Amino acid sequence: MRTRKLAAMLPLLHTSGFSAGLGFAADDAIRGLGGIRQGIATSSTTESEEVTVQCSAHRQGVRSRFKGWTFVMKTVFTTGEAAKICKVSQQTIIRCFDSGQLKGFRVPGSRFRRIPRDILYRFMKENGIPTDALESGRRKALVVDDDVELVELIRDALEADGRFEVRVANNGFDAGMMVKEYRPDIIVLDVMLPDINGKEVCQRVRNDPALDDVRIICISGMVEADKIDDLKKSGANEFLQKPFEVETLVDRMCRLLDVEPSDN
Repeated sequence: MRTRKLAAMLPLLHTSGFSAGLGFAADDAIRGLGGIRQGIATSSTTESEEVTVQCSAHRQGVRSRFKGWTFVMKTVFTTGEAAKICKVSQQTIIRCFDSGQLKGFRVPGSRFRRIPRDILYRFMKENGIPTDALESGRRKALVVDDDVELVELIRDALEADGRFEVRVANNGFDAGMMVKEYRPDIIVLDVMLPDINGKEVCQRVRNDPALDDVRIICISGMVEADKIDDLKKSGANEFLQKPFEVETLVDRMCRLLDVEPSDN
């Protein structure tokens, strides 16, 4: 049996436990992971609810890697986290909080603001803000590379991590379409693909206000130091030289998205 902690994996409310988590029942959530519910134990803290899921590893459609996982569900958010979920500035969230439009509480003995999940969900609904990011709890990643083996390694690592939804493109045209349609939170971009100009891609993303929050990690096996500087000046957040450990890439992605590293 293995245990893993995944932040905000399941959209369950701390206040209503398993039965009314934003329209999802606990059994439905577990079934969505491919598991058959056998037993659940829970414990709560101020900002998360921990659920240990025991599921059969041998029933049809069940993936053994889910057996014994521990999911940590985010139930209270900082203003920065709420801003990323709503895709607005942190100052906008702070203003709404201070004016009473967005309810919450302050951490005792400090000025830090905290917003419960159910209140944030209601605020988003009332203001016409899509709730997908809050309900799924997963970040959207777009991997652009024509190296099939590397892409599969990255995809497997991100899917096993559990906090990422992954799409893949192996050419510039598909990548351009997916950036517009999929609206990823982060792009992993091989800058040496035949039909891709990495510098131009970074510039185009940065020049589109709708993609302002997208993080970009450029990867390549053959890029000089001055080219790396150019990529970063054009808008890349990070550069990784091939070959690299996939775990290193996942850690960089989590850091750029302010996602806490998983507890393996």
